Amino acid sequence: MEFDAVILAGGRSSRLGGVPKSALVFDGATLLERSLQAARGAGAVVVVGPEQGTLPAGVLSCREDPPFAGPAAAIAAGLAALRAHHAGRAGRAAPVTLVLACDMPRVAAAVEALLEAADGPRTDGPAPGSGQPHDGLMACPDGRKQPLVGLYNTAALQRCAGDAARRGALTNASVFALLASLEVREVTVPTGSTDDVDTWDDAAVLGVSGPGHGHEPGRPSGTAQLNPTLEATVKSQDETLEDWCRALLQALELEGVEVDVNEVLALAGVVAHAVVRPAAPLTTFIAGFAAGLAAGSGQATDAVSMQAAMAVARRLAKDYEASEASGA
Repeated sequence: MEFDAVILAGGRSSRLGGVPKSALVFDGATLLERSLQAARGAGAVVVVGPEQGTLPAGVLSCREDPPFAGPAAAIAAGLAALRAHHAGRAGRAAPVTLVLACDMPRVAAAVEALLEAADGPRTDGPAPGSGQPHDGLMACPDGRKQPLVGLYNTAALQRCAGDAARRGALTNASVFALLASLEVREVTVPTGSTDDVDTWDDAAVLGVSGPGHGHEPGRPSGTAQLNPTLEATVKSQDETLEDWCRALLQALELEGVEVDVNEVLALAGVVAHAVVRPAAPLTTFIAGFAAGLAAGSGQATDAVSMQAAMAVARRLAKDYEASEASGA
């Protein structure tokens, strides 16, 4: 199949202490190298994000505008770079574009499943790029859609990006919102092939290590391995959050309240992914306010009230994501 590829490598990695996901290592290769390998066979490849150092010959690079504007803006920037590349060579873009986030260490298996589905015999619609009304394929492991592992009709994707840009709706937009008008077929991919790294706990579970570090003899293979500088960075961030939390609680005369910082950050991460990034602080504020009202009225303890409010917010975010994906 003829396709181009857009690889997204531009997130802030805030829950990794600012360590770029693209530089993390899995089984001897960086996550960016693994993404490039997964996209092998593409006619043209662009990496969207900060300067990545030396890229393989022929691999393009660009940056979303403004920087850190989210994956929808990054996809649009990647498409523009590919279009300029082909125009400069008096050529044309491939009929299909692979969109791939670079934080999934085992993503090659998912990409292979998508390519097989696109090339294989079909009974429920045409393949992307065939000229018939089908806009692409999206990885769907364990029943959950993953739009950042997808093969999309290039013209349809460009149209979506252009429409969003004209509305001023690219910055901090969710990928599901960008793709809402497309007719995309879900493809079951191997379990674990789209597991991504958002936190050091994720890295530990997936066997991903810090930049420049391989597996250390005698250390469990599922443990994230960080060099001293990275360990200090993560520790400093955790300590700063704890200090700030204590100071804020004291200033608000809430010294006796216990806040599960990790749970709050996890909720923010879910909402940022499922809705839009600015929804994360808004959601945590509203959930905290609701928990305070419940606890203040004696309905439940502080801890129970906070857990209940965050559970409601998390469930609503996932329902919102599913609704956006279905176009409801």
